[in-house]
Amino acid sequence: MPPGDVEHHWPPLAIRIRVGDVALRPVREGDLPGLLDLLPDDVEHDPTSELFDGLDLEDNRRRIFLQTYWRSAGTWSPNGWWLPFLVTHRGRAVGVQTLEGEHFSELRVVDSSSWLDPAARGRGTGVSMRAGILALAFDHLGAEAAVSSAREDNAASLGVSRRLGYEDNGISRSRSPSGPCTLRHMVLTRKAWETAGRGRTAEARGIEGCGPWFGL
Repeated sequence: MPPGDVEHHWPPLAIRIRVGDVALRPVREGDLPGLLDLLPDDVEHDPTSELFDGLDLEDNRRRIFLQTYWRSAGTWSPNGWWLPFLVTHRGRAVGVQTLEGEHFSELRVVDSSSWLDPAARGRGTGVSMRAGILALAFDHLGAEAAVSSAREDNAASLGVSRRLGYEDNGISRSRSPSGPCTLRHMVLTRKAWETAGRGRTAEARGIEGCGPWFGL
């Protein structure tokens, strides 16, 4: 294997997922300019992120997206990982879907987040991209549960969760860039995932050699 083969030395970059016309692969440095252009105005950044004086909200949001990407690679650990996927629909980039795990080898629980170009919404793409990373988590990494949280007024995200079999798991109050909000938490168990049979619609490959990266 050539010394410069990045996927050999960082196997998660080789992961590929497909659900119908929707494909996912890990985000690479060269994808960032195009994703900055796609980043929707309604994406709410982590409220704990520092806002730089002199930058407007849009510039801060894009800076935070870049910094989160770089930080995820630089601080990756089997005990704490965050993997962003570029989502394409029929070959066109439409958004990002992430999968993350804290102490995954012990807890076997994953979390996720996503955003989608407004022009690509309302076509089932959100369901397909989430189903893709759930197939990776449950069917290939051995997850026992997946959790997700969204603002109570984010009907699209909550709708995706419910379509995939997530159940309500409580609420909490949280800070947000637009002020205090109520978050609704949801959970999907392995049993519910297998009963629904969504994994049969997803194809995942390139997972060989990734075990140490995910604490397996």
